[in-house]
Parts: sequence; structure tokens; C-alpha cells
Amino acid sequence: MVFCVLALTISTSAFAEVRTVFVEDSDGARIEIASLEVTEDGSYALTMNETPFSDHFLSMRPFKCLAGPKKHWCHVPYPYEIARNVSSDLTDLEYDFLFVWKDATEYGINMWNGIYYKLEDAGDGFVGRAHEMDMDVLSAPPDAGDLRPLQAKHLHESDPDSHWLPRLIIE
Repeated sequence: MVFCVLALTISTSAFAEVRTVFVEDSDGARIEIASLEVTEDGSYALTMNETPFSDHFLSMRPFKCLAGPKKHWCHVPYPYEIARNVSSDLTDLEYDFLFVWKDATEYGINMWNGIYYKLEDAGDGFVGRAHEMDMDVLSAPPDAGDLRPLQAKHLHESDPDSHWLPRLIIE
């Protein structure tokens, strides 16, 4: 009898919901960039889909980029500690999907061309709208214990028509 209770406890605590993460252009075409596994307590694990990304060495650093016809969208892994939990809000998840864009013909990258997807609940998933930000804000580590150094003043809502991939969709 104890064995059955233990087995039930293990299977209940191991419950996880798996979702797919896409970036979407203004015409609705999507690129699958990751899978997201969220546990019952809100903690999550993220697995980036390597297939659509290509390797680029830009401004003396390696980047994984999505190559568009006019712009490249390069993923910027958040370099500092975060809780990776969505039980109270979606900020940790937003930090995991930072990008910087560059013109397809440029050789370097300008960190002031940062993209931050501000996520909102869409009922059956989440939708992120692109906001512009200067990634140089993240060039120095945040104060000890400050897991959320970005503030509203660092984010500027962008015109969806001015960017290749203005939305991030999680379903």
C-alpha cells in the first residue's frame, strides 16, 4: 500500500506540460525555435531548436541566428541567474528569449538593437510583442540577488511593421 502512494506522489510531482515556441512574421509565417516544459509548480526547462538557427561569429562573439531576407535575428542567452519559474509572472521566460537584430549585409552586431518579447496570456498559450531595448543595459552583472534588472524604462514598444519577427508565440 505504501508503494502505491509513493508511486502516485512521484507521478503527480513529475507532471509537465510541453509547449512549442515560435517567432512569427507579420504575415503569420512561423519558425519553431524551442520547446518549453513547464512543471506543476511553475518551474520550466527550455530546449532551443537548433535547426532553424545558423552559427555566426559577430563582434568577436558566437551567435545563433535566424537568417531573414533583410534582417538576422540572433538569440542572446541571458547571461545571469534567473529562477526559471512562471508561477507568479512570465518575466523569467521573457529573459530567455532575448534577441538582437542586424541587417543581413552587416558583419558586426550592435547590442543596442535588442529585442525583448513582452509576454501576455492568450488563453491557450502566450503571445509576446517585440519591444526594443539597448542590450548594453545587461553588460554588467546585476546587484547580488537582483534577478530582474530590466525595468519598464529599458523597453520601448516597437512598430510591428518595422521588424521581421514582431511576435513570439507559445502554444
